[in-house]
Amino acid sequence: MAVKVVTVAEMQALEAASEAAGVSTDTLMENAGLACARHIRQRLGGAAGRRAVVLVGPGNNGADGLVLARHLARWGADVCCYIVRGRPTDDPKMTDALAYGVAVSDSSGDAYLSNLQRILLSCSVVVDAILGAGRYRPLDGIVGDVADLVNHVRRGRPELPVIAVDLPTGVNPDTGAADPRTIVADESLALCHPKYGIANFPGAGCAGRISVLSIGLPDEVSEAADADLPTEWMTSETVRALLPARPLTSHKGTFGHLLIVAGSRNFVGAAALAARGAHRAGAGLVTLAAPESVYRIAASRLTETIHLPLPEDADGRIDASAGGVIRDRIHGYSAMAVGCGLGWSNGTTSFMDRLLFHGEDPPTLPMVIDADGLNNLSRCSHWEDRLRSPAVMTPHPGEMATLTGQPTAQVQADRIATANKSAASWRQTVLLKGAHTVVASPAGKRCVLPFANPALAAGGTGDVLTGIIGGLMAQGLAPYGAARLGGFLHGTAAEQARSEHGDAGVVASDLLDRIPAIMANLRGPEAARG
Repeated sequence: MAVKVVTVAEMQALEAASEAAGVSTDTLMENAGLACARHIRQRLGGAAGRRAVVLVGPGNNGADGLVLARHLARWGADVCCYIVRGRPTDDPKMTDALAYGVAVSDSSGDAYLSNLQRILLSCSVVVDAILGAGRYRPLDGIVGDVADLVNHVRRGRPELPVIAVDLPTGVNPDTGAADPRTIVADESLALCHPKYGIANFPGAGCAGRISVLSIGLPDEVSEAADADLPTEWMTSETVRALLPARPLTSHKGTFGHLLIVAGSRNFVGAAALAARGAHRAGAGLVTLAAPESVYRIAASRLTETIHLPLPEDADGRIDASAGGVIRDRIHGYSAMAVGCGLGWSNGTTSFMDRLLFHGEDPPTLPMVIDADGLNNLSRCSHWEDRLRSPAVMTPHPGEMATLTGQPTAQVQADRIATANKSAASWRQTVLLKGAHTVVASPAGKRCVLPFANPALAAGGTGDVLTGIIGGLMAQGLAPYGAARLGGFLHGTAAEQARSEHGDAGVVASDLLDRIPAIMANLRGPEAARG
């Protein structure tokens, strides 16, 4: 069942529907606390002997914290609940925690927060259960002071994990706005559904890794949410269904023929990376149409690829006349990817215009348009009304700014809304790159990919993504499905490369050889046995 991104009001409606279906809010709270405790125990490699401090706020998020504290103590951890702001006098969650030996300290008797500082300096994990998805407010008074201290101690103890229950204190759960004093987490345990605040920036930048935990909503409530809520949070389970079938009776023609139009004298690698990405995604045949000077280099590196040398201009870019060369052959391909490393000039703009729009029979095959393909397309008059092919547009924020005429900061201010509006306006699928990549369909569906990875900030990674998406489209996936699956495969490969190499030093080619194994793992052992 799909995981959706929700507002606070939408989550409250789900809880009310759960109550009406016979699963009380208190039961959901108990489930949430237990799920968080289990996750923390697994992250720490066990609970016995660990020292945990749970920062407890006045509302339901604090109650979740008291429940998880009880379970960690039950499993042998040394747990202290630090009450940041007063709990109710008659608090059954507090009573239960005390019964299991949880120590309790209160900010009201902690002059200068010296006791909290002592606890923070000696603990194994900090759990932020202060505000969560409660009413957003500026972090002032004792809450702000505690947040400052946690961030200060963490700077001196970078190995100390800070885990937020639902989302970090200081992040607006509906918009992603973040107070300057927000507690910066290494991981946020999204309860049932991630909130928009940790899918959007800057809140997402404070959330760390996002893990989605089930809290036991009734099946009928979850099914209604799946049908009614528009924004999906992609998981391994949801992308598995998108994988193209690989029947035992298949041959290379079964898996399509992708035409990649890419490269220029200064960007030979972009063409090669896109082609290799398509092969690794399972395309049966891949043809690279590139300028003559690119062909001479790429052909020696791409032994599996078919090559179509194109006329080039004096600067080594595709000549405008190449549009006709490709159009004469275009009916022999299943899909097309265009843009990687093309360069951006009057000549390349004219090439794009001739390729996509001229003549009585403009191409209608599915395509992915990336990088300089988008920059050149933006200079073709009324392109959004003239483009007949079902396409995936894959801009990074700067390219989206060029296409929409908005400042990049405005694009980034609400990435989900930007992608959704552009997909509807252009009547095409949009994949807005960046941390927590957003994919939006022209029909109003959209999803967020659960990856925020600085290792992807390296030249060529976008070319690999274009090749993957193009390879999937060649195999018959519709644009929205190819974009979601391609983005997930790409993000997973980057996570693996980051785990091996660290945040810096990952290069685009590190992603390529991981793709088949990721797809095989998603399919599972039953598929491997045929």
